[in-house]
Amino acid sequence: MEHKHDFGHTLLMVLVCVLPLVLFFVLALSGVAISPLFFFLFLIICCAVMFLFMGGVPMREEDEEVSKEDTSTPQEDSNLMTTLAHSASDVMWITNQERVEDSLVLRGKLLVDSDTAYETLQRHFANTDTSAYLQEDEAGKPIIVLKSGALGKHEEKKPSPWLNIVLFLLTLGTTTWVGAAYQGINLWNEPWRFAAGLPYALGLMIILGAHELGHYFTARAHNMKVTLPYFIPVPFALGTFGAFIQMKSPSKDRRALFDVGIAGPLAGLVFAIPALLIGLQYSTVLPAANAATMMQKGSDVGSSLLFALLAKLSLGDRLIEGHNILMSPLAFAGWLGILVTALNLLPIGQLDGGHVAHALFGRRKAEVIGIVALFALFLLALFVWSGLLIWAIIVFFIAGIKSPPPLNDFSKLDSRRAVLGAFALVLLFLMLTPVPHAFYNALGIYCPYA
Repeated sequence: MEHKHDFGHTLLMVLVCVLPLVLFFVLALSGVAISPLFFFLFLIICCAVMFLFMGGVPMREEDEEVSKEDTSTPQEDSNLMTTLAHSASDVMWITNQERVEDSLVLRGKLLVDSDTAYETLQRHFANTDTSAYLQEDEAGKPIIVLKSGALGKHEEKKPSPWLNIVLFLLTLGTTTWVGAAYQGINLWNEPWRFAAGLPYALGLMIILGAHELGHYFTARAHNMKVTLPYFIPVPFALGTFGAFIQMKSPSKDRRALFDVGIAGPLAGLVFAIPALLIGLQYSTVLPAANAATMMQKGSDVGSSLLFALLAKLSLGDRLIEGHNILMSPLAFAGWLGILVTALNLLPIGQLDGGHVAHALFGRRKAEVIGIVALFALFLLALFVWSGLLIWAIIVFFIAGIKSPPPLNDFSKLDSRRAVLGAFALVLLFLMLTPVPHAFYNALGIYCPYA
């Protein structure tokens, strides 16, 4: 996000969503019985408040001041529009131009390829207070948007890393607490046994950290301004709500948008898959006879194709004994890392997959894909696994269905990136699709439905 106001506004929205979870956690520790109906009622209220936040952002004071100080005459505006249009005439045959607030939108046919057009525009307006965007309109045709001071010319104060460090240490503490709790250890009473929670905590923190640093270093490689990762600690559930980085500048083109979007999930999987493979070696395979009564204490091997393949690779013939696995803390961290990667790869709005879809298919097609994917996510939450419901709601309110466009949104991807994008979609399919009934025998895994 480009403004501190927007960052604070989004953070407030997240806190409003997290507040009822914290409240119910405190009440549960106090021994208060909580009805699921009241929980979902609180959740709906929080979602309504978030919706009001999204639709009711007041105009910033500096925007009001700019509006009050705008005393230009129609003749001056006309001259300015003519001057700006002339500056872009060597890259576009202009057939229409219109004033939209503080921007001039030019429509027509490009005279050169999109990359050359964008670079030429940047040279034209390099030493002015006007920023040039090469976008696509509703019909997928090229448009040039010339906006005064869109990116800001003032020097930004370099952010201090102390907040990132504090949040990292707090999240390491909460995940260690949760990791120990999974082993039946209350660190409040036995703090010296903290090492029991480290396999889960370190495994999860490394996976999440690799994911965000993948975004960070790729963005820096494309000369984009970006913050260090912010981890989100919570003292219950998984011990964290993940991590994020704050983009201080837009992507230059679709190639940069694609690279930054795909880098995080791939970097996370580099650590999540080995963590799962190693952790499964120390996990317990539940006998088939006990599977029905142990369902809540183990994970169904057939819950996804990728999990089944990795479990078979790690455990071999041990899976014949049963289809459920009581995962070790490290294996659970790896499994959770794969789940988080799958959710991030969904082609929805500002999720990583949304950026990838935007870069691959363009803004309009990506929005349609995002709507379909979001609808499918809610269907999965309602009819397959209710645990996805909270994630579906967060995705709806935070990620939306639109990905922020790059400066040059008319650029094209090369074949290498297109193949990598297709590979990401295959990974998403493998991570979310359960094992079909007919495949159990082929994989040598006990089928729970036989």
